[in-house]
Amino acid sequence: MEETTPGSRPVRVLVADDEALVRAGVLAVLARDPHVVVVAEASNGHEALALTRRHRPDVVLLDIQMPGMDGLTAAARLHQESAAVGVIMLTTFGQDEYITRALEEGADGFLLKADDPRELLNGVRAVGAGGAYLSPRVAGRVITGMRAHRAAHPHRSLERLTERERQVLAGLGAGQSNAEIASGLHLVEGTVKAHVSAVLSKLGARNRVEAAIVAYEAGLTPSRRALP
Repeated sequence: MEETTPGSRPVRVLVADDEALVRAGVLAVLARDPHVVVVAEASNGHEALALTRRHRPDVVLLDIQMPGMDGLTAAARLHQESAAVGVIMLTTFGQDEYITRALEEGADGFLLKADDPRELLNGVRAVGAGGAYLSPRVAGRVITGMRAHRAAHPHRSLERLTERERQVLAGLGAGQSNAEIASGLHLVEGTVKAHVSAVLSKLGARNRVEAAIVAYEAGLTPSRRALP
């Protein structure tokens, strides 16, 4: 996925939801941002996979409950086929089990349909740039869950990180893409990717979202862009 910043090419988005009225509402919100363009619509997970292969969007917005193939299953398939595609779950359901499974399946964001429309745009921009984003309504619950998980796994310690890896983790906590982290640290993007992999491994984090939560909790960054 190419890094996208204001002024560069727009973030290409695919919207998947089985309710036409909901899709229309999402499209109306996304149309407010000139740096976002919808390249395709789908009504189920199977269509979302096929259209992703055809259009190669930067971000796929998936509803959880859809006929045929649900959004969580589609998210897992997308993550397996192309980790470069950012996946955001956009759903009415904010139950902990849905949030946990979405992150386990490789989702980069989790938003609720009841959120302020600005959260949708913020999430698409953040994930489109290679970052992560959680709805303010679920971020606190995810942090609480992570604290409990870390308490049961004391090896997830920041002490295992080198100073450079801590700097990279701070960038993840700020919702920065690899390119943005590389620019700020005066590194090449390939080196940042290697550091991100090392950070995830040492922390036992399953994805960038969990790493961002660790950074947030540790106070490594004042930014709350990725975790409102």
